[in-house]
Amino acid sequence: MKLPRPPLLVITDRRAARRPLLEIADACFTGGCRWLSLREKDLSHDERVALLRRLVTLGDKYGARVMVHEDVAAVRAAGAAGVHLPAGGSPAATRQALGDAALIGLSAHDYADIVHAETEGADYVTLSPIFETASKPGYGPALGVDELADLAAKSLIPVLALGGVDAAAVGSCLAAGAAGVAVMGAVMAATDPHAATSALVAGLGLS
Repeated sequence: MKLPRPPLLVITDRRAARRPLLEIADACFTGGCRWLSLREKDLSHDERVALLRRLVTLGDKYGARVMVHEDVAAVRAAGAAGVHLPAGGSPAATRQALGDAALIGLSAHDYADIVHAETEGADYVTLSPIFETASKPGYGPALGVDELADLAAKSLIPVLALGGVDAAAVGSCLAAGAAGVAVMGAVMAATDPHAATSALVAGLGLS
């Protein structure tokens, strides 16, 4: 399955957000993003579905694909594009539940996670943390661009660089073999999420 273009995945974090989430999502879409995943694990299923439906409707205006982290049932309930699973999750079982059209990603932190994702039929992985970041604690030291290059070269599926990635770092991630980038704080915590998104898109060479 082809990834959305540009290959920029914006992951939500309303706790870090400086504005209401729907306002930030709209700024992302007007800034050129066409791929967003709702990652609000503290919400109840019903709350998540309600918010996801609003995001899907908003994304449809821009031709953007809106996913959700982990909640497979919410994908069906809200008509979302797919789901992003945690490391060790089962894309194969998820594919059975959602069908071939669903976009299914998996978090990865090492080569074993990437192999698991390949074997299970994931469409892509996010590899993190590439750089030091406050939003991805507990996963050990930053991998760096050299490790990104090594793992991206070995991977049979697209690898998105995640963790501390900002507009200035996009070029080095692409040069290392990343198929694209995934960001959270770079957009969610930005004072101007539209400008932040536009800069990331420009870094991908697709502005």
